[in-house]
Amino acid sequence: MVTNSNLHYHILKGIIDNGFAPTVDDLADTFQTDKEQVIKGLHDLQDYHGVVLHPNEPKVWVIHPFSLAPTNFYVQTKNGQWWGNCAWCSLGVAALLNEDVKITTTIGAETKQVEINIVNGQIQEKNYFIHFPIPMKNAWDNVIYTCSNMLVFENEEQIDSWTKRHDIPKGDIQPIEKIWNFSKKWYGNHLNPEWTKWTVEDAKRIFIEFELEGKVWNLGDSKERF
Repeated sequence: MVTNSNLHYHILKGIIDNGFAPTVDDLADTFQTDKEQVIKGLHDLQDYHGVVLHPNEPKVWVIHPFSLAPTNFYVQTKNGQWWGNCAWCSLGVAALLNEDVKITTTIGAETKQVEINIVNGQIQEKNYFIHFPIPMKNAWDNVIYTCSNMLVFENEEQIDSWTKRHDIPKGDIQPIEKIWNFSKKWYGNHLNPEWTKWTVEDAKRIFIEFELEGKVWNLGDSKERF
């Protein structure tokens, strides 16, 4: 039987093991079912905000924290390479892999390349910041755009300049080590075969736990799935 939980698990496991997502045919073989049931399951999982499919075919584009298309965040271990959707997601990939990781990115998705290393569970480069310009309550209005704007910077002055240069609102700024610890909690259960998506109330509690406050993190009274 195809469910949100077991489908999510097999897609993530395939990406971690192989570097790319299983196809509909692969998943049909895994579940010993027909392709129509898998396709329906993929669309159900997308409605659940557990995956993003390509617009015109039942093919995985994003399953957080992984992107199946190139991004500004390249995540490497001795066992493989992957793309993270954003700064937050790339740290989430590291949390899921639970091994030493090197993240290669560029400041503000521009020209200066930097590396972020996680060794024995500890982030080594602690002097970076992550900018969150899109309010979380609007994250799924266009989740690809939301993720593409969660970027690494060296200081607030860079962010001020960047937001003016690109006409993107200035949002919340958080130290990278704090978001690393937050990512371990947020993504820590994603590889559980019985995974379920965080609810809005779950998200609010986790935001409070990690002192993520202000208008960017305010989910209000939304009853929508985060």
